[in-house]
Amino acid sequence: MKKDHTSPAAFPQAEIGREMKGADCVVECLIREGVDVIFAYPGGASQELHQSLARTDKIRTILPRHEQGGSFAAEGYARATGKVGVCMATSGPGATNLVSAIADAFMDSIPMVAITGQVFSKYIGKMAFQETDFYGMTLPIVKHSYLVMDVKDLPRIFKEAFYLARSGRPGPVVIDIPKDVQQAKFQPVFPATVEFRSSYATATFKAPDDQLKQVLALIAEAKRPVLYAGGGIISAEAHADLKAFAEKTNVPVATTLMGVGGFPESHPLSMQWFGMHGAAYGNWAVDQCDLLLCFGARFDDRITGDTNKFATQAKIVHVDIDASEHNKNKRVTLPIVSDIKPALVRLNELAAAHKFVPPDTSAWHAQIATWKKDHPFRFEESKHIVPQEAVAALYELTKGDAIITTGVGQHQMWAAQFYRFNEPRRFISSLGLGAMGFGYPAAMGAKVACPDKQVIDIDGDGSFIMNIQELATCHIEKIAAKAMILNNQHLGMVVQWEDRFYGSVRGNTILGDETNVGGPDNLTGLYPDFVKIAEGFGVKGRRVHKKSELKAAIQEMLDHDGPFVLDIIVPYTEHVLPMIPAGKSVKDMILK
Repeated sequence: MKKDHTSPAAFPQAEIGREMKGADCVVECLIREGVDVIFAYPGGASQELHQSLARTDKIRTILPRHEQGGSFAAEGYARATGKVGVCMATSGPGATNLVSAIADAFMDSIPMVAITGQVFSKYIGKMAFQETDFYGMTLPIVKHSYLVMDVKDLPRIFKEAFYLARSGRPGPVVIDIPKDVQQAKFQPVFPATVEFRSSYATATFKAPDDQLKQVLALIAEAKRPVLYAGGGIISAEAHADLKAFAEKTNVPVATTLMGVGGFPESHPLSMQWFGMHGAAYGNWAVDQCDLLLCFGARFDDRITGDTNKFATQAKIVHVDIDASEHNKNKRVTLPIVSDIKPALVRLNELAAAHKFVPPDTSAWHAQIATWKKDHPFRFEESKHIVPQEAVAALYELTKGDAIITTGVGQHQMWAAQFYRFNEPRRFISSLGLGAMGFGYPAAMGAKVACPDKQVIDIDGDGSFIMNIQELATCHIEKIAAKAMILNNQHLGMVVQWEDRFYGSVRGNTILGDETNVGGPDNLTGLYPDFVKIAEGFGVKGRRVHKKSELKAAIQEMLDHDGPFVLDIIVPYTEHVLPMIPAGKSVKDMILK
């Protein structure tokens, strides 16, 4: 017999609320889940929800100037805190404008709940005004999608949605609510816990001791071990456990871009991050290691290149909470299904209990030290401000104590190369999806989450302009998110590929006037004028192109008490190096 999930009897510890509208119930559910901010753009199908939000002072509703900006802001909030980010839009085009952020959260395992209004239930499937099948549309890019057809299901669905978003491997959940469901009155039953038909959703995955002892035994035998740490370390709040484990075993650590900050980059065992544009020494170490410990990562193609040529000499241990990732991209020696935090905690306990002694890997560490010395991230000095120099100056002036968001492109890689991260949740970037336009709205969300931190979007001119309208949001809402634009008048990363692989033929990659590209030597050709645009949104801006003015301009941005746009003019001829071409191996790495 089917269980009635809407009756008090179904949930013995449930709380019965007062009679209210469905929209009021949604707000009450959000409050119960600890939501303190929502990024929401209203429309006809979500108006009831906005009216309910207007009647509470427990949730701050921030109106973005585009639904995509609001959803990226919710991601920025989530990435900076680990809490579930929440965004909301109306039906049809409002909902579809959330798709990029939902896909981004899915690719990068970010906890997010996206709420959408939907047309009246009786019109669903009839191509009503502003109707889309958002439930069906988002199924491939969510942990779960809900279409709420009965108002009594709202409390249970919201409880489940937030649990699913934050538990296990985090990710996005969609809740699509028809307008008549929002308007319907009922007496809600708020469950105290979640209950699923399958126990898998609520299962706790902890590695058995025999597998963890195998890991320690493999380390004891290794001559050239490497620890490969991904975003799972940060999601699980396992960075301190990782550091303790690396120090106990004396294993050098290379992170993915998602894992940046999960291991302190100033630590002697750090090889920073590796992959397509990562540290040469990290890539060489992984290529030549005899044991690769992959913790909370997924063997993404930007890390591995040609998987048949990736870490060919290594025994591979893969600890991940998602069993579907095991042997998906790369065959491994020892797959372990576990949340990474309890696995690391237990590994440290077992190592201590058995008085684990690290093997003699002094020759391996000496080799890595030589690689580090001979092949650091570097750039050539120029009479102009080069983008790497601007990032290095920002790092110096902030003393590394800032949250950095990025758009997508060359600037994204330079931000990760030349700003050092010693703590998690300080590097916030769209990595699996690679969504341009992410940087500034993500900075907006991160600044709302962390108002006492400097939050700076290191962006490119192409990426920044995609969601430039969020300057208006920051001005009105008094959100002091800063933007440092590395303006080269081109789609820099695509131009780099054109230069390297397409004979420098420009295939629609020039953003300025093609007859007068501009740049550091010809400021009259620069387009658009970001300072004037910023001023039009009520935001202070400054352009700088002289090296002698760079640090003073950055300091002015940091000292300003509101949002700020710093437009730094840089050459378009710079390339991000090292570079492993797509689908190639470490043997094909380009160093200059």
